[in-house]
Amino acid sequence: MYNEFWLGGPKFLADRAFNIGTDAVMLYAFCRKMRAKRVCDLGCGSGVIGQLLAFSNENICVTGVEIQKASADAALENAKLNGLTNRFEVICGDLREYKKLPLESGSFDLVVMNPPYFVSGSGKSVSDDATAIARDERFCTLEDACTAAAYLTKWGGRFCMVHRPERLSEVMTTMSNKGLEPKSLRFVQHRQDSSPNLILVEALRGGKPGLNIQKPLILTTPDGTDTGEVKEIYHR
Repeated sequence: MYNEFWLGGPKFLADRAFNIGTDAVMLYAFCRKMRAKRVCDLGCGSGVIGQLLAFSNENICVTGVEIQKASADAALENAKLNGLTNRFEVICGDLREYKKLPLESGSFDLVVMNPPYFVSGSGKSVSDDATAIARDERFCTLEDACTAAAYLTKWGGRFCMVHRPERLSEVMTTMSNKGLEPKSLRFVQHRQDSSPNLILVEALRGGKPGLNIQKPLILTTPDGTDTGEVKEIYHR
């Protein structure tokens, strides 16, 4: 069984372990219009972000890196469903050992990541090991993510990440320290009057300081229906 993202759009395995989260979709929407031919999706899971990008742009080739074999296998199965096996590949490996992976330094125009959000041991993990690996930083810290991204992103290339607003300062500082200068920031909110629940950050490899704060991405209208932008993203 699979779910179709939109009518005639990409398909993804219908499995609770590989749900299509709002954070992944919002990150795809954030960077889908950026110029890129080679994209790396770090911690790609079942391949949602990379395959949405590849499906929407026939000039894009994506390499996913995923530490969990079950997720990497699901990403390959999704690529078959979407006819993307010639433009989507998965390396099952640990991004912390990026220099040992078959990936060249500075070889990607765009690197994207939906990382673990919570510090390991923070009490916000879960009992299921597979879910916990994706949720907390036991195998990938924010610094690990930015270090690998800096190695893989070409000079003048972009690194885009979705994260939690309470870690905004840490995200910005870590990116900058690794030579990935934050250039654009967008908050995601459920409603116009609610606090942000996600942040979307674009950084430029070797960029100069200077941050553009975009208008918030609002998910629902006052009556609880999708906003026009959300409808456009999901082709509703």
